Amino acid sequence: MKLNLTFDEFCLAINGQHLHGSKAEIIQQIQFDTRKIYPLPNQVFFALKGAYRDGHDFISDAYKKGVRTFVVSEPKLPELRDATFIFVKDTLHALQDLACYHRKKFTYPIIGITGSVGKTTVKEWLFHILSDKYRIVRSPKSFNSQLGVALSLLNLHEDCDLAIIEAGISKPSEMEALERMIQPTIGILTSVSKAHEDNFSSYEVHLKEKMALFKNVKTTVLGTGFLISQEQMRSIKAYQPTVGEFTKELQLLPFQDRGSVASALLAIATAKILKGLDIQKIASLPRLAMRLETFEGRENSIIINDTYNLDLDALKLSLEYQLALADGKKRIVIVGLEEEWTHLEDKIRLTIDDFKPDLLVFSRKPKIADAELKDAIVLVKGTRGAKMEKIARSFKSKQHKTEVIYNLSAIKHNLSVFKNQLQAKTKILAMVKAQSYGVGLEKIASFLEKIGISYLGVAYSDEGVELRKSGIKIPILVMNPEEEGFEACIKHNLEPAIYSLNQLDDLISTLISMEKSNFPIHIKLDTGMRRLGFEREELPKLLEIIQAQPEVRIAGVYSHLADADNRRDKRFTQSQITRFQETCSWISNKVPYPFIRHLLNSEGIANYHEAEFDMVRVGIGMYGISSNPSLQKRLQAVINWKSEISQIKTIQVGESVSYSRTFIAKEKMKIAIIPVGYADGFRRSLSNGKGGVFIKNNFCPILGKVCMDMIIVDVSKLNVTEGDEVEIIGENQTIETFAKAMETIPYEVMTSISKRVHRAYSEE
Repeated sequence: MKLNLTFDEFCLAINGQHLHGSKAEIIQQIQFDTRKIYPLPNQVFFALKGAYRDGHDFISDAYKKGVRTFVVSEPKLPELRDATFIFVKDTLHALQDLACYHRKKFTYPIIGITGSVGKTTVKEWLFHILSDKYRIVRSPKSFNSQLGVALSLLNLHEDCDLAIIEAGISKPSEMEALERMIQPTIGILTSVSKAHEDNFSSYEVHLKEKMALFKNVKTTVLGTGFLISQEQMRSIKAYQPTVGEFTKELQLLPFQDRGSVASALLAIATAKILKGLDIQKIASLPRLAMRLETFEGRENSIIINDTYNLDLDALKLSLEYQLALADGKKRIVIVGLEEEWTHLEDKIRLTIDDFKPDLLVFSRKPKIADAELKDAIVLVKGTRGAKMEKIARSFKSKQHKTEVIYNLSAIKHNLSVFKNQLQAKTKILAMVKAQSYGVGLEKIASFLEKIGISYLGVAYSDEGVELRKSGIKIPILVMNPEEEGFEACIKHNLEPAIYSLNQLDDLISTLISMEKSNFPIHIKLDTGMRRLGFEREELPKLLEIIQAQPEVRIAGVYSHLADADNRRDKRFTQSQITRFQETCSWISNKVPYPFIRHLLNSEGIANYHEAEFDMVRVGIGMYGISSNPSLQKRLQAVINWKSEISQIKTIQVGESVSYSRTFIAKEKMKIAIIPVGYADGFRRSLSNGKGGVFIKNNFCPILGKVCMDMIIVDVSKLNVTEGDEVEIIGENQTIETFAKAMETIPYEVMTSISKRVHRAYSEE
């Protein structure tokens, strides 16, 4: 986003007070994330306060990267030579005020889109249909939050004649601020789903809140599938198109699933209102990639697959993401251009040059040596037509057709759900033991550190050492340290859990030999789990040793709940909470310094939030799994395990399938062979119809026994071809359902997915 405001005009726009420092000649660039700052003139940094991080803590980092003007809401500021500070009451509100100020400069139509689902699809398809007749600026990806909308509006410029802006809300009263900024002239309401009304008292309240976006529009286009009163229709000048009105147009649609038809109907109807409907464009509507996908590449590289489109706004967003992910590592950008895009090559090069990658390759058939790939962050950009997705996947470290994709945005959402149940001061420790439940130790830990998690928890010292070597800097608690691992804990600043006097004695001896003192430890109490931990009668001796030995200090005291998911009978858990609280109070009276108290796990947060103390530990809950129905509704699924059909065969009556001939066909059947087996974590107990997969949204049972590397399923009733996608865990078959069929729990499913299964990560 590039602005051209004088310093005084900027201060007026954000209602800011110039504290000290010289006035900048002009304000052009807005920054709020130090990881995405790259050399540009006339930048200003907004110190935003988030759920986990406070932008004021990163002012010095922004200064080191060349920023000299800062918008702040805290009086205590670092002393930085030639830095200029502007004070506002709330930095986010100031940024929104700036967006309002900027919005008022433009008189062309602005389309405001809101709804529970489909906002981004409608926006992108409307852009696709109208792009030949209008010069359009639109929200990048899913920028529809209180911050995202402000940033989107700051991209408005005079060389356009139409804007399309998304607006998303999660709590009451949020839409008022978004409407004030967007001031849409045309509205689109995609849907209002009961599944998205967690923070609203009723469906009606949720609907009314969304409709607040349209109070001043000329017309609002409504999606099908939900009811709205005639009075409400009149209040927002609503028009609800029907499939019958656009039968001819919808027949051209390349996707015929219900969601695609609903989104296309809104885009087509809106384009007609704008007199910009190009029927020929409907047949080429793209299947959208809503998230950036990253995966492990050859030579320890990280590949960012963003091959959906190549417009300049999307390109800049991808380059910022690469910059944030790289954190100083080598960056390679690969761009594939179809002939119809070659006229934009100079503009694309200029955009990329601003980010100064180490290597830029323009080619539909790039040749990158493994030596160049080593430790690099590689962005592959292009269009579907350029077949760049195939190029991106050619860099994979593993070429197994079966892969599991982890949605990092869902993890962030789930952590926010837990965070919203806690007091603002309560810290979160994220458990990343067992390779982050099989998801990937370093990848998930790095992501968690990036979003501002306070602590990480691992089982053994080796895991903590791996994290330190990968660059993780936040505190790490080692739950089960062994004597052999104490030296590594000390060397790499890991905080060991101490649960016995002998163990403490071994640690102190190691600290003395290494000439270390004041080393942080966490005392584990056994309050009823009957696993590791100190008994109440051992505590006087424990405190006597700690007070006598300057080598150690208590950083934390914790225990583990044994029955936190039991909502019917809470007596045992309440007794654990009482014992823990009393013991912590006793310890606090004995030591002259504060320490962190932590007791609750994921289920504990859901059911006993009154016992959150100073920190909570979130594990399986991060991945969208909870036995609490109310909480489960608010969590998002993280795991998408999929494969594809390798071969299709027809078998006759009496023919058998797989080992031991446990399945004999009673009729002519069509079968599909899929490259996943018990060596991948698809357990043999799912044999003979006990388990299955989904193909084209249809359940296909396992025929015969699960093999080491393959399964065979019944596809007799389906029209399928080799290469069709197979869902193992996803929208149709949740991890809970899959685990139940395996007669186990989601923990075991996650940690059992083999290392040979390719792992990818998606993020909005």
